[in-house]
Amino acid sequence: MADMHEKQLSADNSETVDSTDLLREGLEKEINRLSRFSTRGIIALALFLVVSILAWRGFPFLPDPDTVSPLLGKPPSAGIISTVLLLYTFSAILLSLSRMTAGIEHRSSFSHVGFLTAFFLFYYFGKSLEGNYWAVFGSGITILGVESYRIWSFCAEGISKNREDIEYVTRTGRPPPQE
Repeated sequence: MADMHEKQLSADNSETVDSTDLLREGLEKEINRLSRFSTRGIIALALFLVVSILAWRGFPFLPDPDTVSPLLGKPPSAGIISTVLLLYTFSAILLSLSRMTAGIEHRSSFSHVGFLTAFFLFYYFGKSLEGNYWAVFGSGITILGVESYRIWSFCAEGISKNREDIEYVTRTGRPPPQE
């Protein structure tokens, strides 16, 4: 009878060690994922800077706007593009700040690069890029700066929480309490 009781305790002990190791391993994987994800905003910002350099140089690989206009039609005026850029900038910043406040993980940084590239292209094909370059550049740096901070802050908070959970699991051998 005593021998059977010792086997039971040994089995329970090994199950606890296995589940603790699995839990710790899962938390470490989440920390690694968050560490990789935290660079997403900076990478999007770097990509935007590459597009901005190409726009500064007048998109040397694109055809002349005069050859494209007959195919696409008359481009919108610079005033309309600027109004839409202003609306987009405020909307993107408010959306990013609301996601930050709510603590939502969202991967939208690269879509912002696409939208901002489209503004550069609209101005380019409307032959008004030179006069509006800094408006798009400033909007892009602002939007992507806020997005980059939002992503970094979300990941830093998650990494900190997971490290605390690993410490709790190591200390107690139990899963951390749910909040």
